[in-house]
Amino acid sequence: MTLPSVGGSTDSGTVTTGALPHIEIPPDLLPGDGRFGSGPSKVPQAALDALAAAGPSYMGTSHRRDGVKSVVGRVRRGLTDLFSLPDGYEVVLGNGGSTAFWDIAGFCLIEQHSQHLSFGEFSSKFAAAVGATPHLGEPEVIRSEPGTAPRPAPHEGIDTYALTHNETSTGVAMPLGFDRSAADAGSLVLVDATSAAGGVAFDPTDVDAYYFAPQKCFAGDGGLWLAAMSPAAVERSLRLAGSRWVPPTLDLSIAIENSRLDQTYNTPALATLFLLATQVEWSNDNGGMAFAAGRSAQSAATLYGWADASSFASPFVADQAARSPVVGTIDLDDSLPVDTVCGVLRANGIVDTEGYRKLGRNQLRIAMFPAIDPADIEALTACLDHIAERL
Repeated sequence: MTLPSVGGSTDSGTVTTGALPHIEIPPDLLPGDGRFGSGPSKVPQAALDALAAAGPSYMGTSHRRDGVKSVVGRVRRGLTDLFSLPDGYEVVLGNGGSTAFWDIAGFCLIEQHSQHLSFGEFSSKFAAAVGATPHLGEPEVIRSEPGTAPRPAPHEGIDTYALTHNETSTGVAMPLGFDRSAADAGSLVLVDATSAAGGVAFDPTDVDAYYFAPQKCFAGDGGLWLAAMSPAAVERSLRLAGSRWVPPTLDLSIAIENSRLDQTYNTPALATLFLLATQVEWSNDNGGMAFAAGRSAQSAATLYGWADASSFASPFVADQAARSPVVGTIDLDDSLPVDTVCGVLRANGIVDTEGYRKLGRNQLRIAMFPAIDPADIEALTACLDHIAERL
């Protein structure tokens, strides 16, 4: 007996390529929640319930009025506490997502010459965006193979260093601190933290702009960018915005001005803001970054420990220290086609476990964001064992 073919595709690639074997996973093995996507991420039901309850007085109201501005203020104060930001650091936000912030950085944070670490899809895209910006010099790009991460090489003539805290496409996390003694005085460190922020601890004094979107560890929707910015980054953005032409929607000085008023330059998605505020406060109320990062670390220990011991699965990232605690990439034996495995999972209500399509590997990619219960990661590994035994 076979199940009907499951057609369609996701951001991760094709779900199935043909008829699936009928494998029913016993209910007692199934996770409580079957969402393991790396973005958009699982949104907890409690957050959706809170949004529904607030909807009549919140949704459809002006983002220039106290009802929405109070939520923006909750986000900014909550992130300041969660990240333990030093005095003078500011939380700035605007519309467009992390990809928009790459263009913002090209106009308002990079003076002329930047150095980029490229070790996956998203880190390479920022370097490409800067390389296509006509008023900037050619960026210096340090590359390493997917599954690894390079290190910065500071030297004279570089005014901006661009790092990626967690490469979502490959499941590699990197440390942010590095010796800046050989760097030019006043150089900035920009960190794409989209899939790390809120789930991986960091020292804010190592960075000048730690930017991200809320659809990963913050269990929200996309379309918004946020940045924890040092005084040096704020100063440079204000200076550059006054010295070169900048489109208003990419003008970081306008975003800073509006953020200080607990609002955005143009109309934001109110549901996204509310879900973000809810998740930030959930993390802070339960112990802050130690709690949030601890949940992801517990999930990661379960997933990688299972894969290391498995006869048919293995962690893609060889260096244990570089294995992401928030996005796990697991190679499967060629005898277990990932399309089939993921198709069976999906037929049993477990979704978005496909690997990143451009890697082209027989691979699972499992989100382990704080909102995902570590017990559900453990249940997922049991489900994978159940499927493998029957394939």
